[in-house]
This record gives sequence, structure tokens and C-alpha cells, in this order.
Amino acid sequence: MVLKEFRTADGRLVCRDGLVPSPGDSARPVWIDLMEPSPEEERQVEASLGIDVPTHEEMQEIEASSRLYEEDGALFMTVSVLHKATTDAPESSAVTFILAKDTLVTLRYADPLPFQALTRKIERGPGLGGGSAETILMGLLEQIVDRLADIMEACVADLEAISREVFGDDGSRDHKLVLRRVGRVGDLATKAKDSLLSLNRMVLFLTAQTRVGKETRTRLKTLSRDVLSITEHATFVASKVTFLLDATLGLINIEQNNIIKIFSVAAVAFLPPTLIASIYGMNFRVLPELEWPFGYPLALGLMVLSAVLPFLYFKRKGWL
Repeated sequence: MVLKEFRTADGRLVCRDGLVPSPGDSARPVWIDLMEPSPEEERQVEASLGIDVPTHEEMQEIEASSRLYEEDGALFMTVSVLHKATTDAPESSAVTFILAKDTLVTLRYADPLPFQALTRKIERGPGLGGGSAETILMGLLEQIVDRLADIMEACVADLEAISREVFGDDGSRDHKLVLRRVGRVGDLATKAKDSLLSLNRMVLFLTAQTRVGKETRTRLKTLSRDVLSITEHATFVASKVTFLLDATLGLINIEQNNIIKIFSVAAVAFLPPTLIASIYGMNFRVLPELEWPFGYPLALGLMVLSAVLPFLYFKRKGWL
């Protein structure tokens, strides 16, 4: 459970734990970051800003009216943010941005990299010094979009490597491993696209607000174009994933058919020798070749010949 606030001091943003105002400091914090807050911390923020912080269950609702709305003079915006993208189990977590007058409140139950990146940027220098709540909000959104762009670039690189492996000449590929890799990239791209769609809805919602400043509107237009371009890229990745899945399953079917064909040809090739052996294995009293000294070698020769001739015929036809 983490509650941090960022206030402007000496031309730069300063991070402090908790909502403990300094003596003589009547200004509101610029940014309040709530990660897995306790009920007491939620009540503290609600009393300080006069808002109703949504619960974790309310953040999971997918209808637009529950994710993007205005209440008590504050804007409530919930988006899906992708995190743990470099692991085998990427996750998508809901993050709520609350723009209450001059303060931005972020409510989250995960720690995505964009939040860590912006926090480090603030701690390094005065790049966001004197920044407003809208500036912090745009910085977070831009960090999220940049991270999604990096993820999509990594997905494309992974798919290119998988494509070379699938269509390469090396016959020792592990199709099960390939399917797992393609499935992971597909899952990652799907979660990234979900995050992009929710971001696009949030950008449209913010653009329609009259309280948003001119500079923020300009940055929102740029952000909207970036989101749309990355969404198109995500669509391309999804189609590439489908193509590679179909190609891999097709190669598996071809290899299985080759195995079945070998067994079928072997069964046909050994059918004549089996017939000859069955004839001379019958329990009749009179079999002319039983008394003949060359009967056994003749039977063996016939069986070998009847096996070799079909094999040569199949080889000539290209069935082997």
C-alpha cells in the first residue's frame, strides 16, 4: 500500500509519502499517487479533495459510463494498462485517473513501468518543475503510449524470428514451442490493443472537456494520432499471429501426413510377402514345394522380390 503526493517546491516537483501538509502550505498537491490504497488512505484523499474514489470492483467495469464520467466537478477516467509485458504472463490492469481541479489522483493496483519512468524523471530534475495536474496527466499518458509502442516493436521482432524458424529449412524445429511463442505474442498484442482502445476513448473524452487547456489539447491531438497508428500496428500483428498459427498447424499436418504415408506404403509393400508366407504356412497335407529342396529358398526369394518391386515402384512415382 503506497500513497505519495507530489507538490511544487522551488520550481520543481517534490515527492512525499502521505498527505501531510507542510506548515504554512495551503496549496493542493499536484499529483496524488495511490497504489493498492487502504480504506483509511482512500478516506483521507476523499476528505482532502471532496471526491468519491471508486473501488477496485468499480474500476473493473467495462461500460463507458462507468469508466469515463464527471462527478462533483472532477473527471474520472479509467483505462487498461499493460504491465509485466516481458514475462510469460503479461497482465492488463485498470488504472483510474481523477482530475480534480488542480490535482491529479491516480488509483492503481499494479506498478506499470510508465509510472516508474515518470517518477524517475521527476526525481532526476526539474523537467516537470512547476507542472500542473494536466501536465502530469499528459506525461503519464505519453509514457504509457511510448511503452505500448515499444511492446509492439518487440512483438514484430519476435514474429519475424518465429517466421524465419517456421519457414526455414531446419527440420528439427519444435512445433509445440513455436505455438507457445506465437500464442504469447498474440496474447500480448491482444492486451496491448485493449489498452490502446481504452486510451483512445479516454483521449476523446478529455478532448471534449472545455476545462482542458490549449496546450493539453495540442498534446492530446498528437497522442490521439500516436494511439491510432499503434492500434493499426496491433491489428497487423494480430493478422501476422493468425497467419503464423495457420502456417505452423499446416506444417504439423503435413508432417503427420508424411508419417501416415510412410506407414501406408510400408503396409502395402509388405502385403505380398505376407501373402506368400501365408500360403506356405497353410496346414494342408499336400504342398508340392514341401518335398522340394529348393522350396524354402524360393519362398524367401519370392517374399524379398515382392517387397522390393513395390518399393521401387513407389520410389519412381515419388510417393516416398
